[in-house]
Amino acid sequence: MRNWRWRLLLLLLLVRPLWAHNPVFDLSNPIDSDESTNVIYRSTVSEVRLVFFATDERHRPVETLQKDDFAVVDDERVIRDFRSFARSDVAKLDVVILIDSSESVQPNFHQETEDIQQLLSRWPGNPNDSVSVLSFSGKETRFVCTGDCRSSCTIERLASVAKGGATPLFDAVEIATTFLMQRRQPDVWPMIILFSDGVDTTSNVSFHETLANVLASEAQVYTIDLSNHAGWSNGSATLQKIADDSGGRYVRISNDEVGMLNDAVEELHSARVVTYAPPESISNFHSIRILPAHNLKLQFRSRRGYYQHSAQKE
Repeated sequence: MRNWRWRLLLLLLLVRPLWAHNPVFDLSNPIDSDESTNVIYRSTVSEVRLVFFATDERHRPVETLQKDDFAVVDDERVIRDFRSFARSDVAKLDVVILIDSSESVQPNFHQETEDIQQLLSRWPGNPNDSVSVLSFSGKETRFVCTGDCRSSCTIERLASVAKGGATPLFDAVEIATTFLMQRRQPDVWPMIILFSDGVDTTSNVSFHETLANVLASEAQVYTIDLSNHAGWSNGSATLQKIADDSGGRYVRISNDEVGMLNDAVEELHSARVVTYAPPESISNFHSIRILPAHNLKLQFRSRRGYYQHSAQKE
């Protein structure tokens, strides 16, 4: 009798998240760790909406992808019963460009501002896209402009941001993701473009919390590595991880980053969207992978997972 009651209680706990609707996002510690935090993240998911990109072995977009050409692996369970599958109907982008102006990136700061100005002046997206610019250095993280930066953010204005000091990278990403979540609208896709060397020296937010904030915002993050290291560094690994987890891309500053960002804006209009019911799980975090069903040369890129429910931490 005791075992029967325990199984019934477990079943109710598993089914309960599927009743919920209207996702609610707060901030929380994303990954099991020993770190103590006052940040809260809470969400309930009745349907998973997954935006992804499909390319061939030459990294070219696949135009004729069918829903039986791939399978989604959600929390190690194969999903083939999709509620919907279609091309992404991205009508507008909401973009935050993050400028690292701390001491460690000063050798590349001039090129950083030139790249941003070139991107803004030759914006490849929709004329109605919203573009904001956020700078961070020392203890200061502030918006240079919001919404209309393509017309109001001049090279002189970029060059005049506060410079030097420590690097509050993770705090800046938290501000950007919170900003995007507060403004979230249907058919408006969030995007973050992060210029930095990936080194954080002063943030209150941890790296684990940063990854959770990115996933909660559902924003693709495109990172441009400003480091002067000839090889791989811890900062480079941080930027690569943020980009990969969000379904974005990573590039070093010497590798035609403006061209990559132009391609990134364009590719959002060729993305696919698939929806499905989340599988039952006792885990807060659902990892996601997309695998080819027939053509093993197909490659897929998407966010790495989502949180279905979470207990509040005080």
